[in-house]
Amino acid sequence: MSELESLLRQLPAFPQPLPVLREEDLPNLPDELFLGWLNEAIESGARQPHAMTMLTVRPDGTPVGRTLILKDIDGDGYHFSTHRSSRKGLEVEANPRISFVFFWRESGRQVRVTGDATRLSEEASRRDWEGRPSYAGQPNPDWQRYTLRPDEFEFMQARLDRNHTRIEYRRDGIAWTRARVTSPAG
Repeated sequence: MSELESLLRQLPAFPQPLPVLREEDLPNLPDELFLGWLNEAIESGARQPHAMTMLTVRPDGTPVGRTLILKDIDGDGYHFSTHRSSRKGLEVEANPRISFVFFWRESGRQVRVTGDATRLSEEASRRDWEGRPSYAGQPNPDWQRYTLRPDEFEFMQARLDRNHTRIEYRRDGIAWTRARVTSPAG
């Protein structure tokens, strides 16, 4: 075992006690569970609980992740913004199939939200641009607000024994199905 591996194995894992994810307590709609977990993270004082890793795919198939901020959730989906001409903007335009991964270390919770990204209106993009802390009064026609319209969620609740509880929701037409993920984590 290398010195680094030994050091990494000794690092503290998750805080105790950890919440328990019980199937019988789950809502029928994944947005309800997501919003519950997000609100708990906000109320706990977690730093940037709205931060997420956004995953896109380059034209050559290489996955790329970067951290963004969730802007809103509504009937259109999960909102985010970027420049259309940025690498992530170009990747979304070339392949709108993306995922968000939220991780709330303090509660040992992780959520993956997967679906297709679509552009929102010019008006929504303009309002978003004008609401940025760096806004200096100049318009930015390259700025785009998008929404991810989810068709798949995976909720993971960590356990100290590392046999984490994972629940998956999948959209089947307009209805959602829910199942426990029984394969090993990964």
